[in-house]
Amino acid sequence: MGRTKRRAIITLILIAVLYLVYSNQDSIKSAAESITGNAINNFDSANIPKELSTDPIILFCPRDDCGENLVYLINNSNTVHCAFFDLDIPEVIEALQRKNASVVVDADNINSSKGKITNLKKDNRKAYMHNKFCIFDNKIIMTGSFNPTFNDNKRNNNNVVIISSEYLAKNYEDEFQELWNGQFGKGSKVANPIIMLNTTDRNIMIENYFCPEDWCANRVVDAINKANKSVYFMTFSFTHDKIGDALIEKHKQGIEVKGIFEKSQISQYSELERLKNAGINATTDTNPYMLHHKVFIIDDSIVVTGSFNPSKNGDLDNDENILIIHNPKIAHAYTAEFRLLSP
Repeated sequence: MGRTKRRAIITLILIAVLYLVYSNQDSIKSAAESITGNAINNFDSANIPKELSTDPIILFCPRDDCGENLVYLINNSNTVHCAFFDLDIPEVIEALQRKNASVVVDADNINSSKGKITNLKKDNRKAYMHNKFCIFDNKIIMTGSFNPTFNDNKRNNNNVVIISSEYLAKNYEDEFQELWNGQFGKGSKVANPIIMLNTTDRNIMIENYFCPEDWCANRVVDAINKANKSVYFMTFSFTHDKIGDALIEKHKQGIEVKGIFEKSQISQYSELERLKNAGINATTDTNPYMLHHKVFIIDDSIVVTGSFNPSKNGDLDNDENILIIHNPKIAHAYTAEFRLLSP
């Protein structure tokens, strides 16, 4: 791990114990509206919880070695709860076992960890437990498109977000407990759908949702509908007509829409040809392995990321999670990744 990223993670862990919840509701409302231009989704912005934090850490695999960063976070935590669609990196499995971590894995991919992790449960449904997240000490969450597998770590294009937030940690812990107790493909709505992080020099608003109970596709459409200048996307599997409709409508409005699809997932159900026929600049990736992102970037200021592929299965059947991060600095990092991967 590079020294800069390791120092950043150390800082993240240390500051997690310093949270303060602000009671000045006027300042919360002002901060929220300064980012979005209005109170989003008719949510009462005066009641959005706010806490001190550091800037989220963004990693892009394979160049940032997401697996090594995950091992480091596990080793420096006391309590670790994780939900992974797939898991086969030996160092990650060993670290989870050393920490007596509790882990949920989809049944299709449990063989690599079965018998190696004591506290292990699986989802036996036909639909997927498709999450890729961990909660560390009820203070830090890690999520994104990255499965801790050799391919996702060393070959496929992925992203990871690490955020220090007790509110987000509670959201993810609530979801984890549902999965741990066998409640797959359903559950309670998220407790804190919108939070504000107060960092050293900016406020960062984050939306957090879980599928299917929070209707992730509708949240993605809502984010796309906010676009005034551009929408860029990088998607592994994109078959959801409603999200495709939103992109086509933005293109008709003169908004710049560009996207990259994973080539191995192109089928009669893919949105690729439909978007191309509408005049949208959409293409397939050039990685000889896979583009595994599930990302939308709106106006270079809002990022949608997480485990959710824009598909009906992802929206209605699988267990998934998304973050919608309102912050230009973070959006710039994702835009740079988009440009790097664009043919």
